[in-house]
Amino acid sequence: MTQQHRLTTLPSGVRIATEAMPAVRSVALGFWIGTGSRFERESEAGLSHLLEHLLFKGSAKYGSLEIDQIFDGMGAELNAGTGKETTSVYARVIDQHVPEAIDVMADMVFRPALEDVDSERAVILEEIAMYEDDPQEKVFDVLGEAVFGDHPLGRAIIGRAPVIAQTPVPEIAGFHAARYVPANIVIAAAGAVDHDSFAALVADRVEPNVTPSVALPDPAPATAARQRRFERKDTEQYHVCVGGSGLSRHDDRRFALRVLDTIFGGTSSSRLFQEVRERRGLAYAVYSFTSAYQDTGQVGIYLGTRTDSLSEAMSIVADEVVRLRSQPASGEELVRAKENLKGRVVLALESTIARMNRLGSEVLAEAPLLSLDEVTERIDAVTLNDIGELAAELWAPEQIAVAGIGPDEATFDRAVESLGATAVGPVAQ
Repeated sequence: MTQQHRLTTLPSGVRIATEAMPAVRSVALGFWIGTGSRFERESEAGLSHLLEHLLFKGSAKYGSLEIDQIFDGMGAELNAGTGKETTSVYARVIDQHVPEAIDVMADMVFRPALEDVDSERAVILEEIAMYEDDPQEKVFDVLGEAVFGDHPLGRAIIGRAPVIAQTPVPEIAGFHAARYVPANIVIAAAGAVDHDSFAALVADRVEPNVTPSVALPDPAPATAARQRRFERKDTEQYHVCVGGSGLSRHDDRRFALRVLDTIFGGTSSSRLFQEVRERRGLAYAVYSFTSAYQDTGQVGIYLGTRTDSLSEAMSIVADEVVRLRSQPASGEELVRAKENLKGRVVLALESTIARMNRLGSEVLAEAPLLSLDEVTERIDAVTLNDIGELAAELWAPEQIAVAGIGPDEATFDRAVESLGATAVGPVAQ
C-alpha cells in the first residue's frame, strides 16, 4: 500500500500535510488546531467545545445556512470534534469540490463571526444534560477525574454548564484569537490530492488574512491522583471503569501497549471478553482501552453489569489484572494480537478519513509519520518481555484508580474490594 506524505510549512506557520491516494476520487480534508480541554483554565472549562460549535454559526464570508447548503450541494458532510489536546474541523468531498470546501473551512476556522451565540449555548446545555443522563459515557470522565484529579486532563471535554452559559462573547473571541493561530494549525488532506497545488490553494485562502503567530504556553505536567470516585444515579446497571496512567504518544513502548491492550480486552477473543461475558455472562459490554497524550496517557477497563452480578464481575476483573501481571501473554496470544493489529492498521489506511486523521494529529503533535512498513515492523518487534514489563508497570495495584456510577455506593465499595486496598486509593468526595 503506497504512502507518500508530504509536508509544507507556509510563512505564516500553518503546516500543510498531504498523502496522495491515486485510486480514489475523493479527498478527506481536515483543519487540526492544537487546543482542547487540557489547555483551559477552570474558568474556561468547555470553551474549546463551545467554540467548535460556533465555527458552524457563520464566518466573515459565509452565513450558517449558506455553509450547510454549500456542503449539501457537494454531497458532503462537514463535521468537527474537540478532544483533550486537539480540535478538528473535517470533511470528505470529491476532488472537484476541494477549492470551494477549503475556502469555506478556512473562513470558518480563521474568521468565525461568533454570531447566534446564545442559541448555540442552549444546544450545548442540552448536550450536557444528555451526557449527564448517559452513565455509560460519563463514567469514562469520572475515571479521568480519579486518575488525574484536578489536572485539566481529568476534566470532561464537554465542559461545565456555567462556563457555557455565562462566558461573554468578547472572552470567547479572545480565546479564539489566542489559540486559532497559524503556528498552532495543521491542514491535512488525503486522497485525490496533489500536494503542490493543494499548498498553493491553501496559501491563497489563508495567508493574506491570518494574524501573527502566538505561541501557547506549555500545559502543566499531568500527575496521577489514583483515587476512587463514585456518582450515585438510579440506573439498572453499575457502570465501572478501572485504570491508571498510561504512555505518551511519543513513547516508543506504545506499540507494545497496543499489543498488550489487544490481549487484555481489545477484541472478542481477549481475556476480559472471554472470561466476563462469554464464559459467565456477567456483562454485555466489557473491554479495555488506552488513550495517549503529549506527555502521559491512560489505560483502563470498562464494565457494565447489574447489581446481582457486580461483585462476581469485579472479582473476575481483579483476577484478570493479577493474571496480566504474572502471565501477560502466551506465545499464541502474542502472535494473534500482532496479526490483529497489523490487519487493523492496513484496513484503516484504505480510508481517506483515517489517513487524513493520522496526518493531522501526528504532524500537530510533532510526532514522526511512520510508513506502513515501519509500523508493522514495530508491531512485529514486540516481545513477551516488552508486554510483561508494561503490565507490571501500568497495572500495578498502587497505580490503579476506580470509578463508578450506579444506585448504591456501599454496594460498589464492596465489589471493588477485590481489587485490593491499595488499588482503590483515597475516597474522592
